[in-house]
Amino acid sequence: MLPRLKAEYSPDYVVINGENARNGSGLTPAIMKEFLEAGVDGVTLGDHAYRDQRILTHLEQADQPVARPANLSSNAIGKSCLRLRSTEQNHPELHVMTVLGRVYLPFPANDPFECVDRYLEQVGSLGGIILIEAHMEATSEKIALAHHLDGRVAAVVGTHTHVPTADARILPSGTAFITDVGMCGPYDSVIGRNKEAVLKHMTTSLHVPYDMAEGDVRLCGAVIDVDDSTLLSTSITRIEYSMDPD
Repeated sequence: MLPRLKAEYSPDYVVINGENARNGSGLTPAIMKEFLEAGVDGVTLGDHAYRDQRILTHLEQADQPVARPANLSSNAIGKSCLRLRSTEQNHPELHVMTVLGRVYLPFPANDPFECVDRYLEQVGSLGGIILIEAHMEATSEKIALAHHLDGRVAAVVGTHTHVPTADARILPSGTAFITDVGMCGPYDSVIGRNKEAVLKHMTTSLHVPYDMAEGDVRLCGAVIDVDDSTLLSTSITRIEYSMDPD
C-alpha cells in the first residue's frame, strides 16, 4: 500500500516502526531489505528491538537506516537515532529518535524526557526536522512528552498500542502530535494476533501460541507537513488504507 500513499501525498520521507514485522515480533535483515526496496527511508524499533537478533548487525552499521530505542542502557547494541537526508536538493534533513515509556511497560528504560532533552542539545545545532516516536503504553505519558517538547520538535508520534487514535492535532507551539498512529497489519484480530487464540487464553488461562491473524489488512499512519523555515508542523493527517478497496 506504500505506492498508494506516495502517489497521494508525495512524502519527502517515509518512516515506519518495524519491530513487529517478523511474524508479529522482531525484525530481520530480509524484511528490512523489503522495506527499503518498497521506498521506506527509515525504520524504528521498540521494546521488541532485539527479539530477532539477526538484525543486530544492521543496528551496528552506520549506513543501515534502522535504530533501537534511545533510552536504553548505554551498553545496548545499535544506533539510538537516525539522520536521514533527502535526495532532493534544499530539503531539510530528518532526525528521528524513539523513546520507550516507563508507565505500564515492563522493559528497563531510562527517563524518556531527560533522554530527549539531551538529544535536542546534540542535534539542535545541526538544523533539520526532528521527529520523536513515543513508544509507550500509557496515553498520559505520550501526551505529557508531547507537551514537554511542544515548539522544540516538529512532531511527537505515538506507537505501541496498535490502535489508531482520533486526536491528531498541532499543539499550541507548533508540534504535531497523535497518541497512536495504529498498526499496519490484519485488523480482523486482537492487535494483530489470531483472535480465537487470544480469546481462548483470556477465557481459560491456558497458554496458547499467539499466531498472526489474517484478514482486513490495513496500513495506518500519519502524514505531517512541516514548514521548512520554522521546522515546525503546519498539519497532521491520520491515514488508513485497506487492502480491500471496498
